[in-house]
Amino acid sequence: MEIIDYYKVLGLDKNAGEKEIKKAFRKLARKYHPDLNPSDKAAQKKFQQINEANEVLSDPEKRAKYDKYGKDWEHAEAFEKARQTQRQSGGGEGYRFSEGTSSEDFSDFFNSMFGGTHTGGSARTVKFRGQDYHAELSLSLTDVYKTHKRTLTVNGKNIRIAIPAGVENGQVIKIKGHGGPGINGGPNGDLYITFSIANHPRFKRVGNDLFTTIGLDLYKAVLGGEVIVDTLDGQVKLLLKPGTQNGSKVKLKGKGFPVYKKEGEFGDLFVTWSVKVPGNLSEKQKALFEELSKLSS
Repeated sequence: MEIIDYYKVLGLDKNAGEKEIKKAFRKLARKYHPDLNPSDKAAQKKFQQINEANEVLSDPEKRAKYDKYGKDWEHAEAFEKARQTQRQSGGGEGYRFSEGTSSEDFSDFFNSMFGGTHTGGSARTVKFRGQDYHAELSLSLTDVYKTHKRTLTVNGKNIRIAIPAGVENGQVIKIKGHGGPGINGGPNGDLYITFSIANHPRFKRVGNDLFTTIGLDLYKAVLGGEVIVDTLDGQVKLLLKPGTQNGSKVKLKGKGFPVYKKEGEFGDLFVTWSVKVPGNLSEKQKALFEELSKLSS
């Protein structure tokens, strides 16, 4: 009887550790992702197998059941209960277990429960919940600044979801009913999406606050004046105080990142000033600085 080899799907041996599983999954998921192979049915099927293998092998409990029972690992609990009942009663409903029961024997038992005829009893149907799916979605910081809708391809199916503003890196959300199909009329599993938010070249996010560094020329820092500051929501005009020091900070209230699922609430933006000392001065400029130096002393 054919048994799905999740280890082979990820290119691993049975002694692979958690880090090896995670690394193999990410490498293969990037290679076979449907967004990168929109017309390749084989790649989409491979991506589905990779997701399924990772969902099982990255969970210690599921992995242990898979190692013991093979492809029908999800129904191990029903198998064990039936096995215990048979031991306690000294008999069974037509299926006998031994201490050396293998995954093939378990599959035979599984088939008898789901419509097959088993000796001394009638067929019966048991409903089981479908398998949960896990996927990773890579987005930029600007992508999650505003709530928006996006279409995902999971196991060959397109799913339209709303991504709330303020989602954090590593956050997981559940899409109910979009996992594997239920068995014998059982409910579908769920889809769990882990968000991977890339760093922004100008803004650092800490919780709901944003941090940025802006360069100032020496003359503006000394004399003060208006400065245009970029935010994720456009530009704002600031009045810079004369004598602004290098490394000094200013807080722009409410110009940070949106608070997750709290519409209208935002963190703050913290700006650090970086004063630039001019180089390659002309002789006239040097003379003026020398004069300033004399005046200040």
